[in-house]
Amino acid sequence: MTTEVKVPALPESVSDGVVACWHKQPGDAVRRDEALVDIETDKVVLEVPAPQDGVLEKVLFSEGDTVTADQVLGLIGANGTGHVSRLSANLSQQTGIPDSAGRQQKKPGPAARKLIAEHELTPEQIVASGRFGQVTKGDVLTHIESQQAATPTTGPQPETGPDTGVTARQPPAPTPGLPEIEEDRPQKRVPMSRLRARVAERLLQAVQSTAMLTTFNEVNMQPIKTLREKHRATFEKLHGVRLGYMSFFVRAVAEALKRHPDINASIDGDDIVYHGFCDIGVAISTDRGLVVPILRNAEYMSLAEIETDILEFANKGREGKLSMEEITGGTFSITNGGVFGSMLSTPILNPPQSAILGMHKIQDRAVVENGVIVVRPIMYLALTYDHRIVDGKSAVTFLKTVIDLLEDPASMLLDL
Repeated sequence: MTTEVKVPALPESVSDGVVACWHKQPGDAVRRDEALVDIETDKVVLEVPAPQDGVLEKVLFSEGDTVTADQVLGLIGANGTGHVSRLSANLSQQTGIPDSAGRQQKKPGPAARKLIAEHELTPEQIVASGRFGQVTKGDVLTHIESQQAATPTTGPQPETGPDTGVTARQPPAPTPGLPEIEEDRPQKRVPMSRLRARVAERLLQAVQSTAMLTTFNEVNMQPIKTLREKHRATFEKLHGVRLGYMSFFVRAVAEALKRHPDINASIDGDDIVYHGFCDIGVAISTDRGLVVPILRNAEYMSLAEIETDILEFANKGREGKLSMEEITGGTFSITNGGVFGSMLSTPILNPPQSAILGMHKIQDRAVVENGVIVVRPIMYLALTYDHRIVDGKSAVTFLKTVIDLLEDPASMLLDL
């Protein structure tokens, strides 16, 4: 009995996805609910589990192929019976030829066939490394290079000067039929990931459809730094998470949003929607790109709950396991370029939100307090806002409220 492995139902507003990675290959044994293949959409990576125990008999879509909901990705046999014969029959239909090692070999692709013809080779001479024994363009280039290396140099030799003990660097001879590429100027072309393409689209949309403006200020981080140093060990022991700066910023922003509802609003057509809740997105950098999971009802969360959720989101983001529910929505965003050493930058809006706060590197600076020059840990803050809905006065007073709360954390934590 053969079971179909199908593309799961895709999230709302997502029309298709790309096969990102097969964790199993044809002929491999699989167990029920074991991760079989990853489908990358423009927002999340969906992990498709095996529907039953058995053997992966056939893969219908390769990595990089575009798929839609309910399409069949592959076939799983209930057991190994008949697998070898069916796989052999499948390969025999692909105009296979034996390679130099005697293995069944799939017909070379167009790029590989062109190189084979240009260099008067035959596929049988080349060791294949592609899937199902297919000769790839890289296999042909490797074979050509090995032939050139094995060919002895003939003809007159260039004159040599005195023996200095140093071998002169000779440029490699260009391969006939291929464009010349300078050895010290390499290039690599890779397709843009779905997530990166979606981020690019959203950023371009934000620039073109909003009236972005940024206001700057600075905050003295000494009160929070002192508070963290005093209670960090006890906090970590009690709650099992590190006490970072982000939780203080989330609490300060949530309180400021309650005091300045126009910052916690968005434009919907010709209407302004004022949100009576604070769903704050926290930007997290991953290998796939930037993701912004949402802290729902952040105005009711404790510092420990904020730090716990951020840690969980970060781990999920790096593993590509964030769900659509965790990254959609949001009424305000916070991004922290300071962790990468950024001194000052202008964050870009995440539509339809009306504002985003940018944190930066904390650096000791000389400031004046009560007529005396002292050294304090200072951070620059940047608030980018949509001027269509937020006036300059509202943006400046909102940012000043955030700063006042951060410089007096006791009033924020005690709801004063």
